Amino acid sequence: MPENLITDIDALQKLYGDINPLSLEKETIYLTDDYRAWIEKSRFFALATGGVDGLDCSPRGDQEGQVLKILDDRTLLIPDRKGNNRLDSLKNIIKDPQVGLLFLIPGINEALRINGRAVITTDQNLIDLFELKGSLPRSVIHIEIEAVYFQCARALIRSDLWNPDAQFEKSQVPTAGKMMKAAKSDFDGDAYDSTLPERQRSTLY
Repeated sequence: MPENLITDIDALQKLYGDINPLSLEKETIYLTDDYRAWIEKSRFFALATGGVDGLDCSPRGDQEGQVLKILDDRTLLIPDRKGNNRLDSLKNIIKDPQVGLLFLIPGINEALRINGRAVITTDQNLIDLFELKGSLPRSVIHIEIEAVYFQCARALIRSDLWNPDAQFEKSQVPTAGKMMKAAKSDFDGDAYDSTLPERQRSTLY
């Protein structure tokens, strides 16, 4: 255990100083026209959930107009597309409806954050909104917005995330099959990697 732990909110605030008032003033409880325009351009976000069994932060992405639907300025609809059926996020939502979303747009260094409360629905009228290539999601996540605000650009500027020269080749990181084999020694990682591209293509929707 490290020394000099911060275990008190007052001590934490003293360490960092006063809150920048603009960081509070940018927060709303609904989608402004500009916040709405921002997320309508986003095709990727991370969904954070928590429950009695632990935490989860999962990537969500789709074609523009399909990654989510804005029902009104306080409500988002998110399709739950095909996946591995671990259902970590959905199980957490059933136990604890609080969710956090972080939206990114390629080439843009600001991010947009939304906090809210979620439920899972199989309302066919809502599911039908997300028909794509003859496929429908199994369920839809219905989110009531409680807070919306943009995140300043520092983290993405520091990481140089969108710089094409900073991108990696696949050969520079472990493959999915290699990571699976590291977790399960008798797993055939090479076979998994060889069939992965076609498997991903055929099960995308």
